[in-house]
Amino acid sequence: MEKLSTDVLVIGGGATGAGVAWDAALRGLDVVLVERGDLGTGTSGRFHGLLHSGGRYAVKDPSAADECARENLIVRHIAPDAIEDTGGFFVTTPFDDPAYADRFALGCRNTGVPCEEIEPAQALREEPRLNPRVSRAFRVPDASIDVWRLVWALARGAQERGARVLPYHEAVAVHRDGDEIKGARVRNSRTGDELDVEARITVSASGAWAGKIAGLAGIEGVQVRPGRGIMIAMNHRLVNTVVNRCQMPTDGDIIVPIRTVCVVGTTDVDTEDPDDHSVIQDEVDAMLAYGERLVPGFKDARALRVWTGVRPLFEDTKGNGDGGSSRDVTRAHALLDHMDRDGVSGFFTITGGKLTTYRLMAQDTVDAVCRQLGDPRPCTTATERLPGSHDGEYIRVEDRLGRRERHLRDDQLICECELIPRRRIEDTIRQRGTTDLDDVRRLLRLGMGPCQGGFCIYRAAGILHGHDGIDTSQANRALVDYVLERWKGVWPILYGDQLRQARLDDWIFQGVLDIEHLP
Repeated sequence: MEKLSTDVLVIGGGATGAGVAWDAALRGLDVVLVERGDLGTGTSGRFHGLLHSGGRYAVKDPSAADECARENLIVRHIAPDAIEDTGGFFVTTPFDDPAYADRFALGCRNTGVPCEEIEPAQALREEPRLNPRVSRAFRVPDASIDVWRLVWALARGAQERGARVLPYHEAVAVHRDGDEIKGARVRNSRTGDELDVEARITVSASGAWAGKIAGLAGIEGVQVRPGRGIMIAMNHRLVNTVVNRCQMPTDGDIIVPIRTVCVVGTTDVDTEDPDDHSVIQDEVDAMLAYGERLVPGFKDARALRVWTGVRPLFEDTKGNGDGGSSRDVTRAHALLDHMDRDGVSGFFTITGGKLTTYRLMAQDTVDAVCRQLGDPRPCTTATERLPGSHDGEYIRVEDRLGRRERHLRDDQLICECELIPRRRIEDTIRQRGTTDLDDVRRLLRLGMGPCQGGFCIYRAAGILHGHDGIDTSQANRALVDYVLERWKGVWPILYGDQLRQARLDDWIFQGVLDIEHLP
């Protein structure tokens, strides 16, 4: 069995795990990062794309609000290439308790969340689709964030400093010698090959799966309550500002504009399984109805896709659990030093938190790692910009059209919905070394528009087939896998124009290409 040796093994390739790898690499530590799927395909890649101002938790969870408010500013500085500065509103609709607005304003002052009350008429001028009966409106520095761009920037930065990043490698065993953890065995999910990673320190940054990884190490009581929630993407930006209902956090109380679409979210349902991605039709119907309360006519817009994510809500069974609703569990993060907690050295668990606070979570983790190694080193992630962000420019949704118009005649357009040219697809396939079109989708948004891949994905499969070493069966498999994956999120919201689109896609893929019988 092949073996690797490293200072720090990070298990989990979401924003937190990639953040730990980046932080540790910046401090000069040797790092191996493993993730059972592609980077950012767990909780990090399954949320509504919000960079929190902290306003959502200003009343109910002040510690989480304070963390978000501070980290919002830092992430804006170090990763502007992944952020669209949409701004945010909290508005009191006719369905909300008017008294909450004053509590909200006070909570923001107490937690340091920037907040300015504006006239409802001003909010309606900026967002004319808002419910015209809003009675209070507050401006906060919410934004939207491209999580895959962020996670891969962290990974690239770590790799540039010597880290080894291994997507599609699942931890199947944790090496324990008495009361010391010495690394893990990981399995390549594509080839079945196994690899031993010997590490001085092992960090579990596996979020909702943290209990499972701790169990592999023989450690009990790391209980993470997966809170499952659904989100729905609509086919265009019904709002250009993040819009929240000014009330205690509840279902369907936020709409986030992200790239070419907007997303309404989210439910919060306890589940036993962090891989539970079931979509309940009643939840879909309710979510669309909740969107109507913020934006009248929301239900009449075209729903593109529904998906689920699970929140890693940590409750320490050694005394912190209360058995209440998952909405009552703090969104602040928890770092477990298992030497202090369980008498097991060389092992840390970092869980909870929000994507907005990934950097702080990583800093706290690597600080603790350095202390246990007896080699304190300063953290520089609050000032060091990520690859791709050195110009300090935010994402602007209109920029892609400008780039496209500069190359109308010299670069073939493959995805009309997201304006993705052939050259970018070819470069991404080559750089990632992948045969999975879903990997390409995450980085480029390939097939994430209204047709959900109906017009572009067979073109992309042809481009994939044109690369050296990728045979017919691999290209065919990539095409079929992509179509099946998209179908999971499309069938629960099939009505109106999206139903007609799905029927057209079916004619293309089944009637013309006969993809179920490809070799």
